[in-house]
Amino acid sequence: MRWRIAGISAGLTLLILLGFALIVGRLATDRLQSDFRDEVQTTAKELAIEFTRNFQLGDIDKVMDRMVQQSGEVIRLVDGSGVPLGNPPGAVDLGPPVVGEPIRVGEHEVASEFVVQPPGLDGPAYVQYAQDIDSLDATIGRLWLLLAGGVLGGTALAMLAGLAVAGRAMRPIAGLTAAAREIATTRDPSQRLPMPETEDEVAELAQTLDQMLRQLDAARSETEQMIQAQREFVADASHELRTPLTSILANLELLEAGIQQQGAAADPDQAQIVAGALGSSRRMRRLVSDLLLLARADAGRSGPRRSCDLSLIAAAALTEVRPVANDHGLTLEAGDEVQVEGNPDDLHRLALNLVENAVRHTPAGTAVTLRVAREGEQAVLEVVDDGPGLPPGSGDQIFARFVRGGGPADLVRDSGTGLGLAIVKAVAASHGGEVEAGSGPSGGARFTVRLPLAEAAPADEPVAVG
Repeated sequence: MRWRIAGISAGLTLLILLGFALIVGRLATDRLQSDFRDEVQTTAKELAIEFTRNFQLGDIDKVMDRMVQQSGEVIRLVDGSGVPLGNPPGAVDLGPPVVGEPIRVGEHEVASEFVVQPPGLDGPAYVQYAQDIDSLDATIGRLWLLLAGGVLGGTALAMLAGLAVAGRAMRPIAGLTAAAREIATTRDPSQRLPMPETEDEVAELAQTLDQMLRQLDAARSETEQMIQAQREFVADASHELRTPLTSILANLELLEAGIQQQGAAADPDQAQIVAGALGSSRRMRRLVSDLLLLARADAGRSGPRRSCDLSLIAAAALTEVRPVANDHGLTLEAGDEVQVEGNPDDLHRLALNLVENAVRHTPAGTAVTLRVAREGEQAVLEVVDDGPGLPPGSGDQIFARFVRGGGPADLVRDSGTGLGLAIVKAVAASHGGEVEAGSGPSGGARFTVRLPLAEAAPADEPVAVG
């Protein structure tokens, strides 16, 4: 913008100065040429008067001496045909005399004037005075050169002045741009925009944008408060639902046990109703448990944390899944202790969901490997299978909530709530880690969780033995 303003300013200045220079140059050139012709004609008249006087006094030699060429001027005394009456050294042929306005002959401006009819001539004599026009052309050339320099210099100054003025005018806008870029980077509308000192259109724009940011900040605060209230409500509601669900499940399980004790005497329809209600209640309990965990993570409510061994947590999760693994080959690869700072229950749920996800979405007999290791300052928990792999283009969508994918194990088990991987991501994020999905060496799915290692406890000071 600054260069465009400066360019427009310089362009307009160039056009104005160019027009001014052409007019002034043309007028000055015409004036110089007119003055030069007037000077030539005036000198010719003065010479005619002087020659007439000398002829009348009979001083012919003085006339001839005056005809000698001096410093670029030519003086000739000729008859009516242009034949010189004298032949001074270096004389230039100026043609026949033309009385009146000066004429251009070669590189000279020539003026002719009647003198007198000298003794011994049949006709009158004329004096021709010529002056070299090189000096005039040099003066005119210097004039145009000066005008051209003035045009270029004025244009350059206009460019510099335009840059300075535009820079001064655009400085508040540059400040607004920098502040807007900072707000876009930090996504924090609570920041304030710099206010220009002058009361102009830019200041009005800054005030309008600042007022808009204030309104957006207020709207964001209201939205965050509403979302936080919703999260707390979901967390509290999920927590309150667990007690009645537990009671319902206990009663249904007792009812199911009673029906089983009746054996063949039990009503088949009643047994089917109880089994369906029990299955639905268990799925509801799992959904409520998942929602409670996610709501607590969203609301920033984390359970008590302590240093725990991620290898032991992974082994416990693998042991829990093994009875329902549907002939999957489950393998644990873990070496030394991998201590992390976290909630053991949440980390157990993270590992359990990843292993269950691998078992659910791979055919029977598929190998599933759970690996725990240290990598630098991070603890890595990785679940790899040799199944069909992730759907093409799934990306981070698989970590979204209520995303379900069909798998071979879904035929014999419930299809889940669609919150398993969302819980994995939420637990990893709440522990300062991250999770990513990719492909394993055999083309199957690979899920990698990275968590910060727990700070090492200070070693006991050695005791001296005497």
